[in-house]
Amino acid sequence: MSVVDDSVLTQEVFEDLARHAIRAEEALRLEFVNGKLGVKAVPDGDHGRIIAWLTQICMQSDPRNWLFAEQGLRVETYRKGNARPDGTLARIDTFVGQGEWADPAAVLMLVEVTSYDDDTDLRDRVEKPRAYAETGVPVYLLIDRDSYEVKVHSQPDGVRYETVVTVPFGKTVRLPDPVGIELDTEPLKNWVR
Repeated sequence: MSVVDDSVLTQEVFEDLARHAIRAEEALRLEFVNGKLGVKAVPDGDHGRIIAWLTQICMQSDPRNWLFAEQGLRVETYRKGNARPDGTLARIDTFVGQGEWADPAAVLMLVEVTSYDDDTDLRDRVEKPRAYAETGVPVYLLIDRDSYEVKVHSQPDGVRYETVVTVPFGKTVRLPDPVGIELDTEPLKNWVR
């Protein structure tokens, strides 16, 4: 659903809109990716549990890191977009003093967990991998609750991720460096419809 004519939506207009959006208990989460205004679905309980599970794994692997939920980032070439990934893995002090839309230069991995909405296919499977690769984020982890798969995107070339590894829930997959975690996806079977 588009509420603003794409021809008048600029980076500055988006940021003003996002700052002044009326939020009912944070129910409205705006993003500006690939030149389009998007509204992210409010996460359900299983979605939140997946992020909590992944946060524990990341901290156990390296306690200097934190998986930040909903951290606003400037993404895409020339930082012309704004995204709120479900999870952003970075050193614990990475975003101190940066404000609502942070520089993603020190980000190790971005995580998206699919929602059960109409925009998930285009947003999480097409637009965000492209935007995150353009930004140079080393690893993009997509936890796809519709297909019961995990997709690990790595080796960004500035346009796309050159490597994409897909495994079904229940298998182990390696999150490549700089993350360096062997991820057992068996628990994900418990948090899907």
